[in-house]
This record gives sequence, structure tokens and C-alpha cells, in this order.
Amino acid sequence: MPAFADAVLAWYAAHARDLPWRRTNDPWAVLVSEVMLQQTPVARVLPAYDAWLARWPTPAALAADSPGEGVRQWGRLGYPRRALRLHAAAVAITERHGGTVPSDLDDLLSLPGVGAYTARAVASFAYGQRHAVVDTNVRRVVARAVAGQAEAGPPSTTRDLAAVEALLPYDEAATFGVAVMELGALVCTARTPRCGDCPLAEACAWRLAGCPPYEGPRAPRQAFEGTDRQARGALLAIVRNATGPVPREALDGAWPHAVQRARALDGLVADGLVEPGDDGRFTLPA
Repeated sequence: MPAFADAVLAWYAAHARDLPWRRTNDPWAVLVSEVMLQQTPVARVLPAYDAWLARWPTPAALAADSPGEGVRQWGRLGYPRRALRLHAAAVAITERHGGTVPSDLDDLLSLPGVGAYTARAVASFAYGQRHAVVDTNVRRVVARAVAGQAEAGPPSTTRDLAAVEALLPYDEAATFGVAVMELGALVCTARTPRCGDCPLAEACAWRLAGCPPYEGPRAPRQAFEGTDRQARGALLAIVRNATGPVPREALDGAWPHAVQRARALDGLVADGLVEPGDDGRFTLPA
């Protein structure tokens, strides 16, 4: 669909945000940005991204440090297991690929914590390869403009990749991938789409159908308040901000419910985010 691609590329050339990971061709910087941007708004990622690369400008630099320092640097960015995965990927890149982020898709997929989306994003955005890169924003744009649906519904890797691959231009495929993401982030938004500013408005199947409401299945929404995830974050913050090992008593005040607190702490230990010592105190992983 060349008209689709041409319209999105032209819009992107005029309206793209100036973001640091778009100004670099350093594959490590791209990998760091993609891991940080998972389920996290751009505004929160920007300072964390700059600080991370200032401290660890290469995979080898991160691999030489402890995974616990990665968790500490991650701070309040959320989903801290991403810090452990990024550290594990840095170790693998250093040991298997001489410190250079690989360009081959299969090699990227073999890195710890690098899934289908991240591997394709790095191969496309860092190395200019022709791959379909599908995130929530892309799925929404394609659902509306092509399928005529207000929402994309629950994800399906096979279906979603096929839908985007059908739209990929032969030239500028990497730019097209980030351009569709940007369109979904800025214009074709989930709650208040700005159809009047959309380059696809005249041909958008959903708009031409009268913008019907979505009636298909939805992925369940995840709550946060009062959940184990919130409890884990409160406990991890105590350990992360401490200058030494933290006794269990210091964690008791971080979360009021004893059973949930114990379950959250067990989860942190099982995930490798916190290490228990023989003396009953807790630290970040060494």
C-alpha cells in the first residue's frame, strides 16, 4: 500500500519529535531506549536514558558492573526486571559478540530478555533492516486505518506482524516503522484521536465507517493500587536506596499487610532483584 506509506512518511518528516535515540545509529543506545520504553512514557524515559548511557556507554561497561547497580540506576522507572535483562544482554553481547550489539535478527533474539519486538526494533532502527516493528501504537493505527476497528483487540504476534508487513514500503522501511509509532503516539491516540490532523484521515476505514465503537474482545486491564506489584516496588525502593544490607525489620514499615509483604519479598528474591544474606538482611544482586 504505497499511498499509506507515503502519507505516513511525509507526515513524520514534518512532525516527528526530536528524541535522542532517533539521532543516533549506535545499536547499544537503541537497545537501551527500546528496553526502557516498554510500558513507560517517553517523558519518564528521557532522563533515565541519558543517565544510563552516561554511566554505561557500551555493553562491556555495563557487563563489568554488577546487576544490582543496574537495578539501582533503574530507579523508579518501573518494571525493574528490565534492568536485570539489560544487564544480562550486555554480558551476552560482550562474551558472544565482542561487545557489539549483533545485527542478525536470530542473534538478537538469542540475547537474554530480548523478545520479538525489541529484536526487530534494534535490527530496523539501528541497522536499517526491513522488518515489521509492532507496538501498541502501531497496532492501533493499523486497526483503525486498515481494519476499520476502534481498537486492535488482544495482541497476536503472527497476525500483527503479517498486517504490518503488508504495509512496509521497499524503501525507508525502518523510518516507516518509527513513523507509524509516532502517528499512533501523537495523533491516532487511544482515547482522543485527532482525526483532523491525521494524514490517513481521508482513507481511514474506521473514520469512513463512522467511527463505530469497538465490540470485540479486550485484554484485561492491570490494576496497580494495592497490588503485589506496588508492594514489590515499595520494598525494592528500600533496598535500592540503602547504603548497605537491609534488615527485614526495615522492610516491615514499607508495606502494611504482612502476608502480601512476605509474598512480594519472596517474589523479588525469586526474580533476582533482591538477594537474602545468611544474616537475614537483604541487598541488591552482586
